[in-house]
Amino acid sequence: MGASKTGLFTEEQNDMAAMAKSIAHPARIAILQYLVKKNACICGDLVDELGLAQATTSQHLKELKNAGIIQGSIAGSSICYCIDPKIWNRYRDLFSTFFKEVDLSGANCC
Repeated sequence: MGASKTGLFTEEQNDMAAMAKSIAHPARIAILQYLVKKNACICGDLVDELGLAQATTSQHLKELKNAGIIQGSIAGSSICYCIDPKIWNRYRDLFSTFFKEVDLSGANCC
């Protein structure tokens, strides 16, 4: 969507769309699950864990970092990554509210 069209939507809607786009790949979901499970800064384990090439893993990490979901810090010749708790909690709250807003238990759709 062009930048001019984002003004048609609320900040919350734009934030949720950006988050959804940033995690819209199974490798990125796997990275996030691994980082949450370890609950620590991870340096070199991700390539082994995912089974993807270093360059591919780095690209996925870059996307997650650009979205603000993870943080990276340099440790020697490695970059260590962890979940950014402030952003993680914001998105968790946004999506939790989004999915709770509608009760579809009695819905009879098509």
